[in-house]
Amino acid sequence: MVSGLTKKIKIISERIGEVEAILLEDKAPKTVEAIWNILPIEARANTWGDEIYFSIPVRLEGENVHETVEEGDIGYWPPGQGFCIFFGPTPISRRGEIRPADPVNVFGKVEGDPKIFKKVRSGDRIRIEKVEE
Repeated sequence: MVSGLTKKIKIISERIGEVEAILLEDKAPKTVEAIWNILPIEARANTWGDEIYFSIPVRLEGENVHETVEEGDIGYWPPGQGFCIFFGPTPISRRGEIRPADPVNVFGKVEGDPKIFKKVRSGDRIRIEKVEE
């Protein structure tokens, strides 16, 4: 992809169709590059409160880690090599926050309403692809 263009991905699931997200190269460039380079990937979703996560074949350290995230953030969870989509509170969130199990590298943001991910169930197939511009 040509430098200067925003990288985008599609998150695809039978229950939600396709949802696009932008990748935040300015916030987590190593994370974005590592994940971009393994796409497309397919996995089975796990849910934890209002979070979907699944393991991916990327091993990274923390990069600009966040202990709390915003609705619609996409993060990489270093301890579990996980791709995480946050759309509301997790079981350990305190009032008014979204708290991952451990700090995550926030590397993307869902476009549109992230609450659509409430339709996804554990075990659902999720596919992540590049959006070629």
